[in-house]
Amino acid sequence: MSNPVQSEANIVDVRALVPAQRHQKIFQLVAELTPGAAFVLVNDHDPKPLYYQLEAEYPKQFSWTYLERGPEVWRVEIGKVAAAA
Repeated sequence: MSNPVQSEANIVDVRALVPAQRHQKIFQLVAELTPGAAFVLVNDHDPKPLYYQLEAEYPKQFSWTYLERGPEVWRVEIGKVAAAA
């Protein structure tokens, strides 16, 4: 059962954006995340290449959790890892 707080996560549907704008928008959102915050990315294909780009830019600084894996819609929760205490 999913946590009801997660259902309140910011949902970002990039399917309406042209592909060239998608990564720019997602990188902007990741950069703006505060520790512990997350958003749900909705896409029309598996965004796995984006994962590798984010990992290169923000190593070990974000979480990536598939919520839905196609075949028509992919939903991934992307979060900023909270700083270690």
